[in-house]
Amino acid sequence: MTAPRPTAAPIHDARDLVGPSGLGRITLDDQVYTLRITRAGKLILTK
Repeated sequence: MTAPRPTAAPIHDARDLVGPSGLGRITLDDQVYTLRITRAGKLILTK
């Protein structure tokens, strides 16, 4: 008998989250965060 495999965390493509503008908003409870893709292809998440 084999042990059950742990459930993997979901994977999301950042471009799907931010759209063509490269800028998106994410909420957690009452806080709003901004997700941005830089020209260098890096992600920045700010409050």
